[in-house]
Amino acid sequence: MLRHDRRTHHSTSTEEKHVAKDPKPDAGRAGGGSSRSGSGARPVSTTKGSSSRGPAPRTGGRGRTRPPTQVVTHSRPWGLIAAAVAVVVFAAAAITYAVVQVRAADAERVDALDEIAGIESFDYAAGQEHVTTPVEYDQTPPVGGPHDGEWADCTGTVYDVDVRHENAVHSMEHGAVWIAYNPDEVTGDDVAKLAELVDGVSGRLLSPYAGLDSAVSLQSWNHQLKVDSVDDPRIEQFADFLTFNGEVEGAYPEIGASCENPTFVADPLVAGDGSRGADATTDAPTTPTMGADGSTETTTE
Repeated sequence: MLRHDRRTHHSTSTEEKHVAKDPKPDAGRAGGGSSRSGSGARPVSTTKGSSSRGPAPRTGGRGRTRPPTQVVTHSRPWGLIAAAVAVVVFAAAAITYAVVQVRAADAERVDALDEIAGIESFDYAAGQEHVTTPVEYDQTPPVGGPHDGEWADCTGTVYDVDVRHENAVHSMEHGAVWIAYNPDEVTGDDVAKLAELVDGVSGRLLSPYAGLDSAVSLQSWNHQLKVDSVDDPRIEQFADFLTFNGEVEGAYPEIGASCENPTFVADPLVAGDGSRGADATTDAPTTPTMGADGSTETTTE
């Protein structure tokens, strides 16, 4: 009996020692489910720290993780900024230039005859006689008086001949400004500069004038200005102020009359030529008034 008890006691002690040395739980408990093969369960990792991070992210079965987000640092568009600054500077310069030009133009603009230094005024009234014979005028070039029934074309016409004076006077009666120049003093680029002021501008004509006592002389009906240089700013002032100006004192008498005469453009009469008379384009003289005899009264302003 005693041997049997000892064996029992020895067996029990051996089992206790085995349990103490190997306290690992069985596979069924560690996986939280069945450990049978083919069940689809996977063993749970017991790596240190896995219990605090939770389950691993799902990868969609492809075995890849999402790539890290790229951080892009935006650089300043210095090229665009420089271009914008250049545009602003250019615009400011253009505006400044335009303002300066406008102010300069305003400074040179005149609003009355007495603002044009050296201008002379006369008193040729409406109703001057139409003649076919040469006229001896008191002014050189003439500014009014008897004239040919045909007018010289004055639609911004540039002549290279000394047009017949009696025809040019008729143009001024229609409101034109006649610019004459001394061909011995004004040539080349100087003529071109005067032509720029006339060419294509209705109510103006330009021609050489033999024997002129100044470099340039400007005429409108009852008004005259003589200057010594084509660069004189009064040339433009005179032309701008008196072309078709029917409101100025001593204004041209035939307001609204035409300046167009294609016949004269095609075949201009020159100083010393005879009149074309009835064959020419003519209009009737205006109603005679005081001063129709061509008398003049000169005033200097």
